Amino acid sequence: MGTINIRRAELEDVEAIAHFNSAMAYETEGKALLTEVITAGVRRLLDTPELGFYLMAEVEGDVAGSLMITTEWSDWRNGIFWWVQSVYVRPEYRRQGVYRSLYQFVKHLAAEDAGVCGFRLYVERDNTKAQQTYASLGMEKTPYLLFEEIMPGIAYLEDAG
Repeated sequence: MGTINIRRAELEDVEAIAHFNSAMAYETEGKALLTEVITAGVRRLLDTPELGFYLMAEVEGDVAGSLMITTEWSDWRNGIFWWVQSVYVRPEYRRQGVYRSLYQFVKHLAAEDAGVCGFRLYVERDNTKAQQTYASLGMEKTPYLLFEEIMPGIAYLEDAG
């Protein structure tokens, strides 16, 4: 495999990121996302930098993977957690250092911002390969569980009514 280059995503990456996010949702959760919703969501983040940013991994000009960073304020730490989300590496590039390169780039960016106090992510309970990868990079499993409530009328799945 060639050199892995990491860069911030641009508007030209909307379709690739939306495709990656849809593939990840189907692969990890068996959920088919509505293309128009995920595409609009990706575009909105790229158009609204205060929401976060995406990073792209390329190998010899071929997009190999991406991830999204959003933020959470921690009053306990008087700092900002960067949430690593929407991680996707194309199957043919997995286990070759693509995610490691993305995460190292995230850490490099955070080192330049004194307000960042740490990194968080959530992972599917049964995705043991991903959990092993995150642990190998220094992340630790927390004692927290994740709860959510989706507002009425929000449709994001193909089978949602």
